Amino acid sequence: MAQFTLDGKKVEAKEGSLVIDAAREAGTEIPHYCYHPTLGNPGNCRLCVVEVEGAPKPMVSCRLPVKEGMVVHSNSPQALRARSSALELHLVNHPLDCPVCDQAGECGLQDYYMKHGQYESQVRENKLHKKKRVPIGPHVMLDQERCVLCTRCTRFTSEVTKTHELGIFGRGHKEAIDLAPGKTLDNPYSGNVVDICPVGALTDRDFRYKVRVWYLDKTNSICPGCSRGCNISLHTNTKRPWHNEGRRAARIKPRHNAEINGYWICDEGRYSCSKLDEDRLGKVMQLKPAPAEISWDAALSEISQSLAKNIEEKGKEGLAVIASGLLSNEDWAGFKKIFVEALKVSHFLFTPEPDQMGEEDELLRKKEKVPNLKGGEALGFGTQIKSESWESLAQKIESGKIWGLYILERDPSKVWKEKTKNLLDKLELIVFQSPYKTAIGNWAHYRLPATSYAEEEGHFTNFEGKIQKYEQALLPLGEALPDWDILQKLERHYKEVQSHALTGASK
Repeated sequence: MAQFTLDGKKVEAKEGSLVIDAAREAGTEIPHYCYHPTLGNPGNCRLCVVEVEGAPKPMVSCRLPVKEGMVVHSNSPQALRARSSALELHLVNHPLDCPVCDQAGECGLQDYYMKHGQYESQVRENKLHKKKRVPIGPHVMLDQERCVLCTRCTRFTSEVTKTHELGIFGRGHKEAIDLAPGKTLDNPYSGNVVDICPVGALTDRDFRYKVRVWYLDKTNSICPGCSRGCNISLHTNTKRPWHNEGRRAARIKPRHNAEINGYWICDEGRYSCSKLDEDRLGKVMQLKPAPAEISWDAALSEISQSLAKNIEEKGKEGLAVIASGLLSNEDWAGFKKIFVEALKVSHFLFTPEPDQMGEEDELLRKKEKVPNLKGGEALGFGTQIKSESWESLAQKIESGKIWGLYILERDPSKVWKEKTKNLLDKLELIVFQSPYKTAIGNWAHYRLPATSYAEEEGHFTNFEGKIQKYEQALLPLGEALPDWDILQKLERHYKEVQSHALTGASK
């Protein structure tokens, strides 16, 4: 470790580490554009300059290693003057379009100008115009006039995804970021270039002109898109709903966690927020013999009575449960209490559907497209409590061995396809519990609305066994309740039915 002085204070840091990092850890944020902790330090923006006693001129802190006894001034007149001059060069050709720029409110150029700029411009020439509103991929829009040539995006596609879609073309003041010939920015992590762009040069096509960032609430959460469990920030817009869209979730941004996902998330998880309010369930429904909206108490009481009646007449071996890796640790605990301990179910199915197994890569994506299979395994599901296969369960239903099916956040019709209706018509009781309707929802006797991960708090266990908390970002839609709450209420109703049955038998 080395001790040096920063703005009059003694700071201790690892010798050889960068001054910009040591300053941030000590609570001093030195402005910068090109530097990024995982993308290197090219030192080309010249904005992180500091004054070092004994040095002949200001030095860039992103390339300055910490040394014992050095004295650094980040806010001295010399450092501020050099920073202001560098900022003026970045703004020479920058368009004055902040009112229509999606980056407004979270723009490094705006923030730094207010803190370190506010100079009287020395430039009288007309601004140089470049390409504007260029779609460079399915998710990203490029505006070359706003670019400050920090090269973060080109380094990301070269060093992180290694797909090399972006490059710097031209020379001198005509340099510009653009697509490499024959390329499109369509790699599975393309949205990250929007996050690391410090200005409005790269914007999200899904988010453009939808909502101003200062209207958004931000909640720490965990991406449920795969078993990686990437840390995310869910940005919601409940105060000013989007025009004609009804979307409450505006966007998902990565939240840094060095052990899980670093600074990145994949596009699959990032753009899943657009589906949070699609095909949602919000009413407790009895669908057979005739559709009717009923109360939670009425539904759970009727389900409990039906379960008790069928178990007494046909045996508990005729009940099967299909569960999902989307359940939280809290949901799995409630699941075990009702189905294993109270109902003593012997037929469980945890095998993923075809669309719950996808592509995997070395960066982040995992093939299991659900967040919490490990949480279920920790309670014995899939290990001590074995899973049926889709085919074996279908055969047992076909042969009449199964009389009831309880489905949590799954859609068997994706697997059974054209056989689905014939199979489900053979069952005495079908309960479907999920945030989303899906195709199977219309075949159930009872349809119970559950909350999505954004409408509850809980914990997921990722593929490495790391338990992570996610927080509630939105109010539940309609009558929706968390899965664990529904299961606890069902357990209570079922025990009441059993108690009444015992009381009646004793009389």
